[in-house]
Amino acid sequence: MRRVAARTIGRPLDGRAGLHVFFFLQSLQLLGHAGHLSFIMPADTCEGVYSRDLWRWVTTNFALEAVVTFDPEATPFPGVDTNPVVVMVRRGTPQASVAWVRVHRDGTSDLLEWVLAGRPWSASLSLTVTRRDTLELLSTGLSRPPRTCVAASTVLGDYARVMRGIATGDNSYFLLTSRRARELGLPERWLRAAVARTRDVPGDTVSPALLEALEEQGRPTKLLCLDGRPVSSFAHAVQVYIEYGERLGLPSRALISQRRPWYRMETREVPPYLFAYLGRRNARFVRNLASALPLTGFLCVYPLSRSPEQVECLWAVLQHPQVVANLALVGKSYGSGAIKVEPRALERLPMPDEVVSAAGIVKAPRLL
Repeated sequence: MRRVAARTIGRPLDGRAGLHVFFFLQSLQLLGHAGHLSFIMPADTCEGVYSRDLWRWVTTNFALEAVVTFDPEATPFPGVDTNPVVVMVRRGTPQASVAWVRVHRDGTSDLLEWVLAGRPWSASLSLTVTRRDTLELLSTGLSRPPRTCVAASTVLGDYARVMRGIATGDNSYFLLTSRRARELGLPERWLRAAVARTRDVPGDTVSPALLEALEEQGRPTKLLCLDGRPVSSFAHAVQVYIEYGERLGLPSRALISQRRPWYRMETREVPPYLFAYLGRRNARFVRNLASALPLTGFLCVYPLSRSPEQVECLWAVLQHPQVVANLALVGKSYGSGAIKVEPRALERLPMPDEVVSAAGIVKAPRLL
């Protein structure tokens, strides 16, 4: 598939591109003279890491005439965790502007009537039609509304670096309740406070009290963080637990098998902030006051300046409504209005100048 993409658009696409992308490319190749194509696909086709290369090629070789998006309550696939987009492309001269349509209500024939009427710039109550510059649309993302954020000359990456949370390979083995750890006799020195699920953090703070409440609910909050020393160097209880993991077949698991030795946990410095980017709740920043290590349901956000004053200033910025609203500009959108933001994309989060200035944060050198 990568070779197909390379032959078609001149470069291979990222391996995370879904099969629908290649069906789309083949459909375009089959278009006859002045032929029209309407293609429905997930919004991540317009938001993934490969999207700019893909759509730059499309808009250079075809006429992108319209992009149809849907409000969460108007989705044609209710209950499905996908944000759909319809693109309308014609084999012809590329054009400078595109009709960007937002459908606000389901159960109407307005979208069909709009298409049959020749896609006029006017709209009905259930549709909004916006004429958008093609270059602006490519820069913002086909599935995303026009940018409304105030001036932002800096991004989060100017003030922080972002990493994914810890991938254990098997949470049921490595993530334990305090009670279970005591039953196994595992020494405290190998256990670290941790949070795994975004729904375990209902607010914007991970506190010691929250971890205690999770333990009372039977939720695991202790991560087994063994290092790479030989098995014989650990206490007897740890040796027994490692042997138990081997009987479970953990060393042959895909992710775990890449670690040497298999029981050695990934390491992370405790992040002052977490970013909850998965689950049904809105994506949000979380203050980490419990020195908890996050698993892959979160991203780790590390301020470049570690002075207490600057850490507080950056937190004020991350909580600002304008900054939170800008998450839609860098995330992948899914059903019910949910978004997912990858580490490098989060570092591109626009930080409005007036918000940064009011908070008083300053840039610190980025450490390599």
